[in-house]
Amino acid sequence: MRRAAVLVAVLVAVLAAATSTLTAPVVAEPAGPDRVRAAELSETSRLGDRRALVTGERTIAMGDANGLYPATGWHVRGEMGGLWTPPVKLLDGIWFAVDGRWLGADRPADRYTAGWGYHRFDYGEAGGVRVDRVDFAPDDARATVIGLTLRADTRRTVRLAMDAHSELMPAYPWGWTTPGAAEVNLPDTGSYADGRLTFRERGTSPGTGAHDYAAVVGSSARPVGHALGDDHRGPQDPAVVCPADGDAPPRCDDSVFGRGTGGRLDFAIPVRPGRATTVWFTVAGSDQGLAEARAEYARASRHPAEALAAKVADRLRVARNTVVDLPGDRLLQRSVAWSKQNLADSVQRAHDLELRDTDEGGAYPPAAGTLESATWFGAGFPDYPWLFGTDGEYTAFAAVAAGQFEPIKAHLRALRDVSEVVNDGSGKVVHEVVSTGDVYFGANDDQGNTDETVKFPSAVALVWRWTGDDRFRDDLYDFAVRNLRYVDEHLDADGDGWPEGLGNVERPGMGEEKLDSAAYFVRGLLDLADLAASKGDTATANWASDRAAGLLARFEDTWWAGGDADAYAESIDDPEDPANDNRPVFQRHWTGVAPMEIELPDGAPLASTAHGATALARREQDCYTGEFGLYHTGSGPTSAPEGNPGPSCDTVVSTVPGERSTYSLNTAVMAVAEGNFGRLAQQRHYTRGNARIQLDPSVWETPGAMPEVAPSPDFVANIDRPFHDRSMSLQAWGAYGVLWPVVHQHLGVAPDLGNGRLSVVPHLAEDRERIAGRHIRVGRGTVDVSVRRTGAGLAVSTDLHRVRADLTVGAVLPAGTRPAEVRYNGRVIAYRTVGTTRGVEVRADVRGDGTLEVTFD
Repeated sequence: MRRAAVLVAVLVAVLAAATSTLTAPVVAEPAGPDRVRAAELSETSRLGDRRALVTGERTIAMGDANGLYPATGWHVRGEMGGLWTPPVKLLDGIWFAVDGRWLGADRPADRYTAGWGYHRFDYGEAGGVRVDRVDFAPDDARATVIGLTLRADTRRTVRLAMDAHSELMPAYPWGWTTPGAAEVNLPDTGSYADGRLTFRERGTSPGTGAHDYAAVVGSSARPVGHALGDDHRGPQDPAVVCPADGDAPPRCDDSVFGRGTGGRLDFAIPVRPGRATTVWFTVAGSDQGLAEARAEYARASRHPAEALAAKVADRLRVARNTVVDLPGDRLLQRSVAWSKQNLADSVQRAHDLELRDTDEGGAYPPAAGTLESATWFGAGFPDYPWLFGTDGEYTAFAAVAAGQFEPIKAHLRALRDVSEVVNDGSGKVVHEVVSTGDVYFGANDDQGNTDETVKFPSAVALVWRWTGDDRFRDDLYDFAVRNLRYVDEHLDADGDGWPEGLGNVERPGMGEEKLDSAAYFVRGLLDLADLAASKGDTATANWASDRAAGLLARFEDTWWAGGDADAYAESIDDPEDPANDNRPVFQRHWTGVAPMEIELPDGAPLASTAHGATALARREQDCYTGEFGLYHTGSGPTSAPEGNPGPSCDTVVSTVPGERSTYSLNTAVMAVAEGNFGRLAQQRHYTRGNARIQLDPSVWETPGAMPEVAPSPDFVANIDRPFHDRSMSLQAWGAYGVLWPVVHQHLGVAPDLGNGRLSVVPHLAEDRERIAGRHIRVGRGTVDVSVRRTGAGLAVSTDLHRVRADLTVGAVLPAGTRPAEVRYNGRVIAYRTVGTTRGVEVRADVRGDGTLEVTFD
């Protein structure tokens, strides 16, 4: 224990030193406590109302910011929190008492701190003993590790107790499926041996078949006593039990699905004055039996302090990519740093997936195949930690901007692998894949989400352009071709070229053909044509290009809503009016922004310049935008019985009411759209909205975590909702609205390494003097970029490290200016000006690192 305490102290020093370059990477570095702040955020208020999350690639652990474990989540109501090693849950929670007083209840935490790869609880001093707790999850083990550090002013023996309550159950089936969690979850058994508690669930369940789940709980200290029993939830006994559905208490301790058992370990810990004593606890498990659970326990518990140091070191490596300096917007700068960590927190991995189509929970057929291993960006925690199509395709943009190439490659490969088995090679992309391998939605026989099939080739092209990885392109190329062939052949029954099926908005009254699916189909065709051309597949390149050209020619006339809507219709082909095949259906959903958000391979958005600017200006009004960003569905005249809940900006009568809930994805899409049209001043409302819900103490639930939904007129803030009825505390795709605007739009980094090119054309907002970014990954190397205002114009500097590409450097000119002269490294060079939706751009083809100076006329 003494050695562990020393190592923890060393870790604190390492954190302080290692984070010193992260707060202000391009300017003078801070000293002292400011060094740690870059990697930690703390909260002291309402800790019992806040969720607290730590993850590893094979672990999810969620409780509250006091260190307790309220029943959390709704997929299996009240069971989505606790400690998991997907695809199985291990414990409802683990609790600690010091000298008879339960931490988090009898001794509430004074402070909760979220760090990069760990979190900490400060329980202060009571009865002469100070207690601190740190939790983390090693990425190479199916385990959560907890360290309790004790300090005292006098020599004494501290009575330490640990309670653990098991809940061995699979991630699927859920509470409402057939069979459901109530039928599948079997009673757990508990035992004690060799100083550790062991919990098991063995048997045969309907649908899931024979299984052997096991959890092992132990400590670096030797217990002096133990107990077994049905309860052992620490201060959460006797448990308040949530029903399966309907009304429930605002805070529960267990669910009606619970079949767990419990145990206690007691310790006598000698503490010396002036010395910190750390006792480590490990919770490990497996869905493959007790022997594997024990092996995972041994791996995770062997050197916990070193494992924590390794975890932090890994997260510091994540932090060293895409380091930005935004003097005029330090909140956004900090959001870039934390969004990179949010993405790293979201990476999940599972092995031996049994792939089957469950028909939205209505069936449980034999597995169509297996997948040895899959790695992905979990969509959201605690209820959506799984592999999704559309979520990952948005997250891809954030991932490449953050330099997290490996996990997004793995995510897309996993989507392909599951889709190929479950959909029998059709080319259709599945929608939702649980860590068990169960596909809830997106098989050939159901509608699925058309948008994620047409977006897949674009995600492949995006990763290929940023990495230049032809092997990755070649691996996924055939599937990408079949994606769009499937849509063209199976999802266009009326033959008008616009695909049918669901898009991102799944609301009643929409037309058969959705705007986002149509828009992403156009982009997908052009991206596929680019992939095909690079491979010499002329037939596919021509087919995709021709199909895209035909749709582009008709896009504005087909999708512009008309009247005073000043917007694109979110769908067409009204099922209530079959005689009018392409009647616009205008409902004010957020997907109306898609034509402005989409960037085509030539760098232009899909929307026309006039319509795009008009539609964005309308969406900025209070009928669409609130304090934290874009509403799901804007407000205005409606024939819906609920009436209009908000202001009106047009006279068009919709069939649905407004839904003034601000999702971080909606806001991200709007932020990207504004940047595509050079509206950086207007964009700030949306980048700031997502940054605030992540980093503003007056708004956040979990410090540093960007949630699924912001506090909104029609959505009560998560912190004020029951734990079993909240949106995700961390949702990966919101990072799209932070990382992509800063890296791609402000700093102008636009790799096309698959074709041997790199473009750096920054856009410096007119009220900013400079911005910079360092160690932005492109291909096998990195690029540093800075842009600053000079007395006579702009200066753009680039520094390439191990990047081989034809380089174009430039800048977006301030409105009303034009270049008089352009120099590179002091020499006058040739340049060109190009009119774009961002503004007039100066571009020059250059060789080598250097500084481009643009002097205004």
